[in-house]
Amino acid sequence: MRATLLYGPQDIRLDEVPDARILRPTDAVVRVVAACVCGSDLWGYRGVSPTPQPRRIGHEFVGVVEEVGADVRDVRPGQFVVAPFMVSDGTCVHCRNGVHTSCVKSSGWGGTDAEGCPTDAGQGEFVRVPLADGTLVAMLETPSEDLLGSVLTLSDVMGTGHHAAFTAGVGPGSTVAVVGDGAVGLCGVIAARRLGAERVIAMSRHADRQALATEFGATDIVSERGDEGAAQVRDLLGGAGPDAVLECVGTKESVAQAVATVRPGGRIGVVGLPTGGGELPLSTLFRSNIGIVGGVAPVRGYIEELAADVWSGAIDPGRVFDLVLPLDQVAEGYAAMDERRAIKAMLRP
Repeated sequence: MRATLLYGPQDIRLDEVPDARILRPTDAVVRVVAACVCGSDLWGYRGVSPTPQPRRIGHEFVGVVEEVGADVRDVRPGQFVVAPFMVSDGTCVHCRNGVHTSCVKSSGWGGTDAEGCPTDAGQGEFVRVPLADGTLVAMLETPSEDLLGSVLTLSDVMGTGHHAAFTAGVGPGSTVAVVGDGAVGLCGVIAARRLGAERVIAMSRHADRQALATEFGATDIVSERGDEGAAQVRDLLGGAGPDAVLECVGTKESVAQAVATVRPGGRIGVVGLPTGGGELPLSTLFRSNIGIVGGVAPVRGYIEELAADVWSGAIDPGRVFDLVLPLDQVAEGYAAMDERRAIKAMLRP
């Protein structure tokens, strides 16, 4: 079968790899219908994260179950499933507490699972899914082409945007600023409005992303950064910062922007993958009673809830996919996102 490997900076290739197959009785094999490139994948592509040897890549995919192991009970061949971006068993104490990303048997795609077996990554034709009953979420039916993108966002970016808003306490009447205009930030706009936010300010410098943020429910756009951007947000809100800021990038600059923007007593939902170092300004947070929440989004716990709104048409996060490519053009998908020619690239095996 074919799958994507990252060889090093700017070097993405589609290679022949061993076929996905059942290795444990709790496994399933999924035929990938759609996958995508994540902003966090770009850290390795840009050389920010080292790649000492070629590695499988891709952690967002949906598809059809082809085969299951003898101990799998909750999914069956023929079902259309969403795979969260991390593996979890669904039964450990952390899963029961809703933090599936801290599962005692947690693992990622493209490495090894909790038992040391190699795991396929999402940007390929097939994937061996460990702990299939705990990890996969079956949809009631196969989505139409119009719904496919929105269902795919449930594997990561929609759930991650929701996690930022939910943990930051967004609710009816809230004021919210979103730092980051990538797919997660745009889904954060959807999530904030879905939870009842009255004002949602998208901090974006790019016209296409500003337009999409507005269509997703942003009431205001701020293109300035730093203290100037924070001041403009306060001006829009009558002198106070927002109740919540969704930090959807992960750089020290974006975190600093969030801290400068939120009101005293507000919360910052941090979901951007941390990169670039930097320490939190603890004294500032302490003096202003600012809460830092968020973290690695346990999207497995959010999929059913968000899927209901996708299927009803209440939300349409699939519009973040502005580039759809066949899998054999995966290198162009990475280049387009790296060069900001695309918000998010979908890959179709």
